[in-house]
Amino acid sequence: MISIILGLIFIAFTVFSVLPFGPLNWGSEVIAFLKGGAPVGAALIGLICLFIGAADIKDKKEAKKEDAAKNDQQ
Repeated sequence: MISIILGLIFIAFTVFSVLPFGPLNWGSEVIAFLKGGAPVGAALIGLICLFIGAADIKDKKEAKKEDAAKNDQQ
């Protein structure tokens, strides 16, 4: 229950802080952060995808070798 209350408080603060007419008016800073962070995030996601793809190819090759060895034994 406490996590739901804290979640609602944080969401309310986020909305309040980016409102264009509020006392904080952090909307432009949030947009600048997102613009700067998007390329970095895309690069990290791309690297993760490359590593996952390489591991998948390696696993498929090993599975084929195991199947071939299993068929040879029979």
